[in-house]
Amino acid sequence: MFDFIRHHQRLVLIFLTVLIVPSFVVFGVHGLQDYAADASTIAKVGDQTVTRQEYDSVLRAQTERMQQMFGGAVDASQINTPEMRSAVLDNLIQQKLLTQETLKKNLSVPDAQVREALLAIPAIAQLRRPDGSFDQAKYEQLLSAQNLTPQRLEAQIRFELASNQLPASVQASAMLPKAVLDRFAQLRAQQRDVAVLNFQASDFAGKVVPTPQQMQAYYDAHKAAFQTPESAEIQYVVLDPKAMPASAQTPASDDVLRKLYNDNLKQYTTQEERRASHILIASPADASPADHAKAKAKAEALLAQIKQHPNDFAKLASENSEDPGSKANGGDLGFFARDAMVKPFADATFALKTNGDVSDVVKSDFGYHIIKLTGIKPAQTKSFDEVKGQLADQYRQQESAKAYAKLADQFTNAVYEQPDSLQPVADQLNLKVLSAKVTRTPDPSQAQSPLGNEKLLKAVFGDESLKNKRNTEAVDVGQGVLVSAHVVNYHPAATPPLAQIEAQVKEKAVADLADQEAKKAGEAKLDALKKGGDAAFGAVQTVSRDNPGKLPATALTAIFAADTAKLPAYVGVTLGEGRGYAVYRISKVTQPAEQDAQRLAAEAQQLNQLAAQAEWNAWLGDLRARSKVKVIHDVTKAGS
Repeated sequence: MFDFIRHHQRLVLIFLTVLIVPSFVVFGVHGLQDYAADASTIAKVGDQTVTRQEYDSVLRAQTERMQQMFGGAVDASQINTPEMRSAVLDNLIQQKLLTQETLKKNLSVPDAQVREALLAIPAIAQLRRPDGSFDQAKYEQLLSAQNLTPQRLEAQIRFELASNQLPASVQASAMLPKAVLDRFAQLRAQQRDVAVLNFQASDFAGKVVPTPQQMQAYYDAHKAAFQTPESAEIQYVVLDPKAMPASAQTPASDDVLRKLYNDNLKQYTTQEERRASHILIASPADASPADHAKAKAKAEALLAQIKQHPNDFAKLASENSEDPGSKANGGDLGFFARDAMVKPFADATFALKTNGDVSDVVKSDFGYHIIKLTGIKPAQTKSFDEVKGQLADQYRQQESAKAYAKLADQFTNAVYEQPDSLQPVADQLNLKVLSAKVTRTPDPSQAQSPLGNEKLLKAVFGDESLKNKRNTEAVDVGQGVLVSAHVVNYHPAATPPLAQIEAQVKEKAVADLADQEAKKAGEAKLDALKKGGDAAFGAVQTVSRDNPGKLPATALTAIFAADTAKLPAYVGVTLGEGRGYAVYRISKVTQPAEQDAQRLAAEAQQLNQLAAQAEWNAWLGDLRARSKVKVIHDVTKAGS
């Protein structure tokens, strides 16, 4: 949306990379000294250290998190880059600096704020009882499972809340002047009338004949583009449960099926369900005693009316119930099982005996209920004869699964115990030995094949397979399918000699030289136009930063960077990717009379957020500059 972002894509990417790294938990005042326990130190920050163990743990967690974000489709080596390693270390250093600054400024927060933050944690919020009290025993048990105590967790949260005061106060000081915001809005909305004169590379291709020297120069400069990827010729075997022949099983006897029926009786039983209507007078668990008494009194008064006029239940529910989901239907809740409702409500409903019976006032977490029974569906259990066919199918599936599990175990053991060939396992289990050629990166066309499985390819190109010439382990490629592969021939990545791919290189060299010729012609025409010449431009189109039409991003940037003090103005742009060169004529600059107020407000908010972030980054930079920070190990180097 913003021209700034288009101009500073690399900066934004680096910024986002840093933001993705999670906020690391600081373990309170009493835990600060623990940081120095590890002798392996990567960086010193004042009187604290960043340890190897601490750094490796965070880097590993971040790598796994990003792999999960991409669905496991990205190799760890593609994520664990020098930039990522540096970002992790910078964030750890930043946490140490903020810890020291928080302690130095004696920042703190009140107990009420700590309690509020604690209860915002879902696992802890669930420990509140219906009456609003807190289950302290379960709270301590929950923390104990995480090697925490209430005092330690509360200290952590208190410290985090205190340290959050730093960015909040710094960012609150950043506010862009209205003149800057207005100027930005004007620049964004400005429109320019432009026409284009194209110099297409394809128009020059027929005139270009590369010399041997030019061919060699292009080949030398673009060797990576002609490189054949690393590949391996493999043999592989597949054990697929769907491809297994149906086993000649003896049909299960009635005794076997009846035992299966009795063991799984709940599966064939439908719970009793009841239909009821209710009137709710809302009174949440944390209401005051006076409010509880008032709600209960209202419910009891309504119950007295119902006892005098039982047929008025639906009318009274529509007029008085505070349950928006059932009020419009006269309080009708439809049929439900016992476990579908909170316990007090369910107990009262299932205690009623006959359709039309009305309960006393019932208290639940939601308030006070009056319940009327309107229907009963008794529990039902299908007979053995009704489900006998289903049981037979279930038995066959279980026996097939057992048989396949035995085959899978034999398969796994065989490819490991006889690692020099796949023929023994193929003979043992009557499988076909298949052949294929694969690369380290999955081929999208093989997405539905085992050969497109990243885990299998990782095993194929692993040391055990390539260097030791052994079968891969039995790899589960999904849906219970097991595959093992054996490398027959390995071909490392290589660039063929020029003589072998001369036609391919010539095609690329011609395209490159034609692109250069198009640029020369375009620049010559641009120079002539600036000196007063003329040319046959295409149709005029009106563009803005928000509405670029069909203009490429590079052209839009050049057009709005052009000096329009004198019109017409001209700019030239290399279009890239063999598309040649374009000259643009700017003939008119206009400013819309009005702009959308809602959009302006949203832009102002976004710009102020950017300014706040920039202020915070500057403050952090200053904090680091005036602090004693020493990086001992360069983590940007792999293995450092």
